[in-house]
Amino acid sequence: MNVGSRSFATLVSPSSALSLLSSSSSARPASSLYTLRNTSIPGLEPCAGRGFALLQTRSYSYWQRPARLEKRSHFENDYYGAGTGYCGIGAARQQFRMASKITDWVKPGDESGEFKRQTSAFRNWISSEPGAKFPAEKGRYHLYVSYACPWATRTLIVRKLKGLEDFISFSSVHWHMAEKGWRFPTAEDKDAAGENVIPDPAPGHEGYTHLRDLYFAADPDYGGRFTVPVLFDKKANAIVNNESSDILRMLGHVFDDQLPEQHRGIDLYPEHLRARIEEAHAWTYDGINNGVYKSGFATTQEAYERNVTALFDALDRAERHLAKTGGPFFFGDQITEVDVRLFPTLIRFDPVYVQHFKCNIRDIRSGYPRLHAYTRGLYWRHPAFRDTTNFLHIKNHYTRSHTQINPHAITPLGPVPDILPLDGEVEAVRAALASL
Repeated sequence: MNVGSRSFATLVSPSSALSLLSSSSSARPASSLYTLRNTSIPGLEPCAGRGFALLQTRSYSYWQRPARLEKRSHFENDYYGAGTGYCGIGAARQQFRMASKITDWVKPGDESGEFKRQTSAFRNWISSEPGAKFPAEKGRYHLYVSYACPWATRTLIVRKLKGLEDFISFSSVHWHMAEKGWRFPTAEDKDAAGENVIPDPAPGHEGYTHLRDLYFAADPDYGGRFTVPVLFDKKANAIVNNESSDILRMLGHVFDDQLPEQHRGIDLYPEHLRARIEEAHAWTYDGINNGVYKSGFATTQEAYERNVTALFDALDRAERHLAKTGGPFFFGDQITEVDVRLFPTLIRFDPVYVQHFKCNIRDIRSGYPRLHAYTRGLYWRHPAFRDTTNFLHIKNHYTRSHTQINPHAITPLGPVPDILPLDGEVEAVRAALASL
């Protein structure tokens, strides 16, 4: 290692061998780790002692020198050689943070400032076909969700709509997301009330503390985000799927031949509406469901304005659509996937997205009368929507997990109430209606 050049080690590719930065040191073989190469990083300063190498796995970093291996958490802000070799300070401290850590919603160095959602990695399906890898067996599967997450809430809604409570168990993570991702609640947690907010209940998972443990058990080389929902096969001890739209559609029909008519008759993807459903999915996903995130996670003014404008254009379009169909559902009297996918965003809009994600051109309760009536109708008239909405988890998660947006983790008290009753209106709307 050339001290004068202030070179350092960075991750380049998987390998079973390690390259030590010190020419006088020999590396010990290590499987499933990563080889390293020297590269200059401004701000790196020499420390006393001999050289070291950084072994980086998906979950931990190690400083290595002859006959010594010291583990340091992969998610510590700073990486030091504990008195040996080099330590990173200044610019290096920032540059050697995990380049794609959980809380980097926009990739560091991305000058566009745009939030880009990753593609889900696990895309298998439960099937009723003979010999299926994941057969439609009652009690075999488990859903890992977060009440805070709108994508995961979709799956809880369809689970309840279709009467699958005895078919698929579920549990919720704690609402707080830190740099290790979603964590499972502990007995000491008193701030996350809700049904099945419990430690990982799957057999053999007693030592799991975070959802990431589930992902790494399924794929030791997994490199994506540790997202919810996760549909898990308890018998095969395997992740089936972690894409909410897949799970929603899967649960909408795959157990139908085992359900009573009351639930079998609920068809969220009816043949005669499929083309219109897919069209609606395209613009509501990009403009509304993901639009709030693209607005809130933007790191440039240009990206924010572009996305928040597109978001309100899409909300305007949804308002006009409901004026034509008359409700109570998106397509009139037929409940579909569109309702299940749109509701979780709308119910979070006023309590969270208006202030936290700066989506404040209008709110739902005073700016969109038809969307407001639509959202309240789903919430108050249908237990599948109301019982899967947990405002405590929703508000605490966003305001106390996104520290780059809200560094002091202060949770606003309003709006009050989180959702208005069916016959309630904010004062400005009530006054406007009275003047008509």
